[in-house]
Amino acid sequence: MRILFDQGVPVPLRKKLAAHEVTTCKEKGWDQITNGDLIAQAETLFDAFVSTDQNLKYQQNLKNRKIAVLVLPTTSWRKLEQNAATIKEALDTIKAGQYVEISF
Repeated sequence: MRILFDQGVPVPLRKKLAAHEVTTCKEKGWDQITNGDLIAQAETLFDAFVSTDQNLKYQQNLKNRKIAVLVLPTTSWRKLEQNAATIKEALDTIKAGQYVEISF
């Protein structure tokens, strides 16, 4: 699966998702693009978008999107590392167009 990490998602998380191809917004040069445009552009190249923006579902119309969206509950690397298996499982099972918020 091709995954795009939004700003705020700790880059070391990529090592815990070795089965997936992970790119960051900064690596793509997309770090200045607003979320609406970012998601539209991302869905042309990626299968999933991972963000820590808890308000994403309120700020963006995510209906009829092809890209899966996974929202993490924190930007804390320590907490994400401790719950990497939960994140990996969510990404392994998420479907195109689905919006999922995970908590731990």
